[in-house]
Amino acid sequence: MSAISSHSGVVPMRAVPLSGQSADKVVFSGVSKTYGSKAASMVAVESFDVTIKAAEIVSILGPTGCGKSTAMNMIAGFEFPSTGAVLLDGKPVTGPGPERAVVFQQAALFPWLSCLENIVLGVKSRGMPRDEYLRRAEQLIAAVRLTGFENHYPYQLSGGMQQRVQIARALISGPEVLLMDEPFGALDSQTRLMMQELVLQLWQEYKPTIIFITHDVAEAVFVSDRVLLMSRRPGRVKLSVEIDEKKPRTQDFISSPRFVELQKQLLTALRAEVGELGGPGQVSLNKATAKTADH
Repeated sequence: MSAISSHSGVVPMRAVPLSGQSADKVVFSGVSKTYGSKAASMVAVESFDVTIKAAEIVSILGPTGCGKSTAMNMIAGFEFPSTGAVLLDGKPVTGPGPERAVVFQQAALFPWLSCLENIVLGVKSRGMPRDEYLRRAEQLIAAVRLTGFENHYPYQLSGGMQQRVQIARALISGPEVLLMDEPFGALDSQTRLMMQELVLQLWQEYKPTIIFITHDVAEAVFVSDRVLLMSRRPGRVKLSVEIDEKKPRTQDFISSPRFVELQKQLLTALRAEVGELGGPGQVSLNKATAKTADH
């Protein structure tokens, strides 16, 4: 039995809407985001309309600078739309809250705190009883496969292990929405795949709504229920692709004809956006790359 399955249901997450809670977990309604003054403004996101269901995993892909992280920051409550509304359970997002947790590309652990101390710091500072946060930490450390490393410091952990600490730290408060901003971008391919599988296993256990920002098409297809491809800036949803493979998924899915088909569909649409950004030369390069990939 895996570490995850042996601790089923200990840190409860809302897998289904509760009474009075909308099945639409996160909603962007007519959202735009503009930075700067009128004289020197930049529209990052425009006419952004997205609905994300409770316990759904949605990845957002798009060219660099298309507003992926801006969209995530508005869900987190770090930024606010210039027009339109961002809703959580039908209510406007007015700032950060414990029902949302963010996992960043860099683990951002406190170097003077141990693995365990980093995981419990947030809930401890918010007044959770010691017995409760230690119980949750023990279960999550087992779930992310860090048993035996509780007293190690960040410099003693690999990049993948540091990210697992960050994920445990995010989950310990029992968030309903987990926001992941390119969390595995700095990892090698083998560790990245292991972390992708871990995300799906943790989702199976705790059922949070996950919004996953990535530049990696294969990663998006592997972890998601749905992939949203954004256009170049100002970012809009250009394409929404349902990933109809059941979870949890294994590496066998990566070599399946369905995976290759979904990846090709998204790559073609993404290359069109990147090509338009880069001009004729970039389009030619993308076509050559696509021809090579097809063979």
